[in-house]
Amino acid sequence: MKIELDLVEPIQDSPPEEIARIILARFGITPKKKDGTAQMQKLLLELYERKKEANREKKPEKAVMTVEEMGLYAGIKRQTMYDYLSRWLIINLLKKTSFVNQGKIVTGYELNGTNLESAFKKAEFALKAHLEQTIELVKLLQNEVKREKLKAHVNND
Repeated sequence: MKIELDLVEPIQDSPPEEIARIILARFGITPKKKDGTAQMQKLLLELYERKKEANREKKPEKAVMTVEEMGLYAGIKRQTMYDYLSRWLIINLLKKTSFVNQGKIVTGYELNGTNLESAFKKAEFALKAHLEQTIELVKLLQNEVKREKLKAHVNND
């Protein structure tokens, strides 16, 4: 998992699209290329709108977007969307789901929560778990360094 967290702050009275872009940057899931054209904030806002509508109408399939649709909202090709999608899935922001539409099984993705906040809480838990595992590795490293120094000290005596 490679996540680059940006410490970006919104300016006062930022529009929703700018706040969405900042949130994605702070969670490390923005486009990596500086000159990239991906508009992932637009995709996030559309996923949220679809989730609200699906909850309101009690039709869960309305929250689901195919990769092709996601690419259209983000302004990128389907294959490029797959590259971005993997990072969203790693942190549990989205979940893969399937539903039947006109007799066909359609596979797509939706927010992994009832709203934006719950979806980002799940992403937060994923990042916290990763950090906790890293801290355990730090403790292991620290103990190994101490052990090697003690071993070297004993062998020198």
